[in-house]
Amino acid sequence: MLTRREIEGELKRQLALDYNCTLEDLSGSENAVTLSEIVPGRREYQEGKYFFTMATLGDSAVIMADRQLHRFLEEFIRDKRGFWLFEHPNLCRLERELNRYRQTLRASHHMFLPDPEPLELRPSFEVRWMEQREIMGLYGNPDFPNAICENFKPERPDVLAVAAMDRGNIIGLAGCSADCPRMWQIGIDVLPPYRRQGIGAALVGLLKDEVFRRGAIPFYGTSLSNLGSWKIALKCGFYPAWVEIESGKKSTEA
Repeated sequence: MLTRREIEGELKRQLALDYNCTLEDLSGSENAVTLSEIVPGRREYQEGKYFFTMATLGDSAVIMADRQLHRFLEEFIRDKRGFWLFEHPNLCRLERELNRYRQTLRASHHMFLPDPEPLELRPSFEVRWMEQREIMGLYGNPDFPNAICENFKPERPDVLAVAAMDRGNIIGLAGCSADCPRMWQIGIDVLPPYRRQGIGAALVGLLKDEVFRRGAIPFYGTSLSNLGSWKIALKCGFYPAWVEIESGKKSTEA
């Protein structure tokens, strides 16, 4: 069984690829700005290079950005603790600079790592496990926008899911995508009539334990204000581990 320290070490190795930085950049007390590059092994959430993306593990921040932004960013990070860069006043200032390049900030991602201790859950509802081949038949179903991707993505394929069943129908689904070989991201959806019954937490807990059994590390992400999702993560033994935000092209309609 992996230890929490080993899991956190694996996360740092992955973030070093994602942000084109060193392990020291992620562990130190000084903020770092790196050049945006496509590093083999990175998590692929968009095509091509990021114009701007920023992460913190709770102390310093690492920013990977296009060279055009570097002069601004060096001044932007000066004399600031990294985690404060994610506060609204600083993000507003950053947004104004990004707008000059027809870029805009996207949502922040609040990310969780798992406690490796198994939960050994025994749910009170019928459970159905699905491998990648079975998941393919669920694409396009609007009931599960968080559990699985909207379509098959070879760069981060949905590899495993577990469903809660009621009279032959799926009432809740937790799925995970292999965002990188060693780390699989879990998402969850429960149909509205079945919420607040513990189904979501039970499914996430079952999937968390199974991902570990398959030799990967599960992780979980949600938004700042999705308290229901936060409660599921905490109930299943996940804990807040890092925060990320990136920019994307600004709509020409804006």
